[in-house]
Amino acid sequence: MSPDARQLLTMSQLQLDGLFRSSPVGEIPRGVGEGTVLAAPGTPVAGPVARLAHLLAWQGKVVDPDKGELRNRISPLGLLAIRAKVYVGTSLFDGEKAIILDYSKTSLIAHFVRDEIRLVGPSLYLGVVFWDGAKILNFSLQFAD
Repeated sequence: MSPDARQLLTMSQLQLDGLFRSSPVGEIPRGVGEGTVLAAPGTPVAGPVARLAHLLAWQGKVVDPDKGELRNRISPLGLLAIRAKVYVGTSLFDGEKAIILDYSKTSLIAHFVRDEIRLVGPSLYLGVVFWDGAKILNFSLQFAD
């Protein structure tokens, strides 16, 4: 059975890592992906942190696979900013294929950030955030079917 974004919050870091490792790449998504920050997964603070981050900082991403890029939806206003290149490549996490969200050539602010996503459920992607090559956080993106 496929998880939903709320269930990902209840999983441990080890479980999220295993889910990412065992999931297919999937197609590069299209349109608005509703984002959930998965900080301190599996703990009582995971839900409140996710809601606060969504309200104040990051709502998700808007992906255009035809252009091979995305923009993040940030701030309480949902502004589109912080562009990334999107392509299928080799994962830093496990050396397998993943959808890469690469900010290195498109953003001064997020130059050291690289995200990777894989399909874990119907239109649901699990993401891993790398800062200068080090894994720092997970997130999910739920796209409309």
